[in-house]
Amino acid sequence: MRSPFQVQQITASETISVRHQVLWPEKPMDFCQLPEDQNAIHFGIETSRELVCVASLFINKSEARLRKFATLPSYQNQGLGSELLQHILSDVKKRNIEKFWLDARETAVPFYRRFGLNVEGEPFLKHHLTYVKMVLSLR
Repeated sequence: MRSPFQVQQITASETISVRHQVLWPEKPMDFCQLPEDQNAIHFGIETSRELVCVASLFINKSEARLRKFATLPSYQNQGLGSELLQHILSDVKKRNIEKFWLDARETAVPFYRRFGLNVEGEPFLKHHLTYVKMVLSLR
């Protein structure tokens, strides 16, 4: 069955509003930009001409790191994040990447486990939130 959501490649600047609204609404908008954003591949899903789900993929040799994965609250639990992550994992596998990883907020661990990622190491604090590193070996 074909998904009703279409993943598209977007620019780094297009990700900022969704990142800000979802991940760090209490911080200034520029807090949601990463210095290395220009080196990433950015993906998004639009519905009704509004960008509602974004993620950025940073590739370094044989590793790919997912960062700033966010879906607007009113669009969560509708399968958009799953669709986007499946698209990104498919893209990563085509690139001969050995390891896919991310730092997940502790509350998101069950979501990522559904895609085969496993917790590696101990939880850590970042900006007063608990995170864990999650990894998927692609070899």
